[in-house]
Amino acid sequence: MVTIINYKERRKEYGTSFFVLEISGGIEMIESKQTGNYYATNKRAFIPSTFDEITCQSLLGTQMPCTIIKQECEPYEYTVKDTGEVLLLAHRFVYTPDEDSLVPPKVIRGNNENKPNYAQRELAENHSFSLNEGVAV
Repeated sequence: MVTIINYKERRKEYGTSFFVLEISGGIEMIESKQTGNYYATNKRAFIPSTFDEITCQSLLGTQMPCTIIKQECEPYEYTVKDTGEVLLLAHRFVYTPDEDSLVPPKVIRGNNENKPNYAQRELAENHSFSLNEGVAV
């Protein structure tokens, strides 16, 4: 489960803007490789959206069934804001939906599954396929 904790406006190369949702995966305890002590952290990721700013504001605090995973990527430089230290990273954190949260498309059926639907009846009754008999290809 993740929580929408923030949103940010981003600009495309050609000037238009869009909003991304910042999601947080909750608290995790990580062991420091240098000291062996544990520290609390959380995984965060950004998801592009089609929402306007008002909708993004209303979504703050919303929880969604998904996971944030660490994914390998091309190396890039990251500057730690507090210290100014420049790190070379080769991973990023990305949104991954939980299998249970994926909703398969629903097939809408009438009360009687053997009964043809409206489109099938219309085609059959109007002989739509036979109207093209005189058309030369």
